[in-house]
Amino acid sequence: MLTEMLNKLPPSERKIAAYMIEHPQETISLTAHEIGKKSATSSAAVIRLCKSLNLKGLPDLKLRIAGDLQKTTQLGLRDIEPNEQAETIIDKMTNNSVQTIRETAELLNLQELEKAVDFLNQARRIHFFGIGASGIIALDGQQKFVRIDKTAYAFTDVHMATTMVATATEEDVAIGISFSGETREVAKFLEIAKKKGLRTISLTKYGQSLVSDIADVQLYTSATREPTFRSGATSSRIAQLQVIDILFMCVASSQYDKSVKHLNETRDAVDSLRQSRGRTKK
Repeated sequence: MLTEMLNKLPPSERKIAAYMIEHPQETISLTAHEIGKKSATSSAAVIRLCKSLNLKGLPDLKLRIAGDLQKTTQLGLRDIEPNEQAETIIDKMTNNSVQTIRETAELLNLQELEKAVDFLNQARRIHFFGIGASGIIALDGQQKFVRIDKTAYAFTDVHMATTMVATATEEDVAIGISFSGETREVAKFLEIAKKKGLRTISLTKYGQSLVSDIADVQLYTSATREPTFRSGATSSRIAQLQVIDILFMCVASSQYDKSVKHLNETRDAVDSLRQSRGRTKK
């Protein structure tokens, strides 16, 4: 969190973040006043930094730093090498995915998640939008929520997405998906949705961004940068799918009996289709 936000923070908060990154062990035993003094800032700047990170306060930040110091096996995302053996590629990709999933779980703010779930529970229609790899996540969101009788749409074309939200109502929810958070088409989609009175949710990597700044609710994935060969793109996609799964499970759990009924109905319908195909082939 500190590393990702470092260059986006005001000068005084940046100095504190840099100090914490360089002296994590010492930081967890210091007060806000002491941290301010050692970073040549102030205790007020320390509190502002915690707010910038969307944390409850210094104890929350220190708890996260202490947790990171306990992670002795974390290696960072590893890229593949030329002519690498399948065995080591399996190991690297698995570790990359596990690390990204864990980091994403740590970055999810429960209050923001609960607001998003409340929006989705009340939604008349849900509009997912993403471009490129994020478009795959939008389609996955549609597929999941349709199965529990939610009217959901997924768009990968900005013209179709903006056309749809332009005719939407205040009962609808728009979800903009962009790993970088800087995809202008996604930002424009959320901007139009917000002007129409829709409730908006962003799904981006951690940190302030063009997309997240527009949304009513900000959900974040791990901010780990992509290695050269884009194995990080695989991990970031898995992290986005993880958040969609969590949203889906939370909504399904909140209306459990209804969700189970619809899931059984859709499963039976698909099974019936498979059986009819089998008879046709025979």
